[in-house]
Amino acid sequence: IRAERPYHRPARTASIRSRTVSASCSRPGCQRNPTATLTYEYSSSTATIGVLATPHPMQYDLCDLHTDRLSVPNGWTLIDERVTAPVVDLRDRFAS
Repeated sequence: IRAERPYHRPARTASIRSRTVSASCSRPGCQRNPTATLTYEYSSSTATIGVLATPHPMQYDLCDLHTDRLSVPNGWTLIDERVTAPVVDLRDRFAS
């Protein structure tokens, strides 16, 4: 008779700046550190890439490689909220 041992799933999270995020990219087999969070909104056919967020079952943490390679189905919109306007240094223009 073999005794049943309870299965303990290893933790795959790490604490970064007082929040918990995935320890690796959500893509199978990828062990890179995540840098962005992907969410889908099926009602509007929208996929959104944002900064790392608190883990949620409907979100996926992706590394830079997989974030850059991401494509969405035909008819869907991809929104990248990580992109910001470039910073323009105007000090030279207004120097006395």
